[in-house]
Amino acid sequence: MASQVVPVHDGSNSSLLANGWYSTSDLAVCLHVDASTLRRWRTARPPQGPPFVSVSERVVMYSALDVEEWLRSRRTVPGGEA
Repeated sequence: MASQVVPVHDGSNSSLLANGWYSTSDLAVCLHVDASTLRRWRTARPPQGPPFVSVSERVVMYSALDVEEWLRSRRTVPGGEA
């Protein structure tokens, strides 16, 4: 099953709602990790992993923009300065 970013549109120009969102299972597929890894990162103290939004007790969503920013912050360039 291919992962999918779900666009959410509310008719306004809100950049937060205009961009895509990942469910936990979709993001796990994209990052090649188990969904339990994302749950463990969220419940760690302090929380780890990409920023998330708890929509309800059972529904957690990840902004595609936040995930991209989080991945960029973890990027390592070989041969770069230490």
